[in-house]
Amino acid sequence: MMTLGLAFLIGLLAGLRSLTPPAATAWAAHLGWLKLPRLLSWIGTVPAVAVCTVLALVELTTDKLPKTPSRTAPPGLIARIIMGAFAGACLATAGAQGAILGILLGALGAIVGAFGGYQVRTRLVKALGTPDFVIALLEDLVTIGGSLWVVSRF
Repeated sequence: MMTLGLAFLIGLLAGLRSLTPPAATAWAAHLGWLKLPRLLSWIGTVPAVAVCTVLALVELTTDKLPKTPSRTAPPGLIARIIMGAFAGACLATAGAQGAILGILLGALGAIVGAFGGYQVRTRLVKALGTPDFVIALLEDLVTIGGSLWVVSRF
């Protein structure tokens, strides 16, 4: 049961930053924290870890740009759902649960994270009177720390 909660949580974090949870999942697989079935084991290879890490770092940078579209716009939302579903599937199978449940929970978590994260971020900016950039950095820390915490539970 805990594994399925973690699959939802990694999806929720993908709703905040789409590429950080897959990068954390890749590192966890590479370090041997996640025992993945053959079909998903490629995520722990050095090339996959490198690509996921670079893409996550690029996303952390581009998120702060004023021209970056909203996470709730279709392209960003779809990416978050796909990445949440993928990371959820990895965690669910590593925890001996079904991949389908992991996909569904990761995707659902991503939707909740995208819309909930948007609301929290915009409300914090308004309530605290701080620049969006400051709250975005806080959101980065939550996503990185949360993703590492989730994948380290295995």
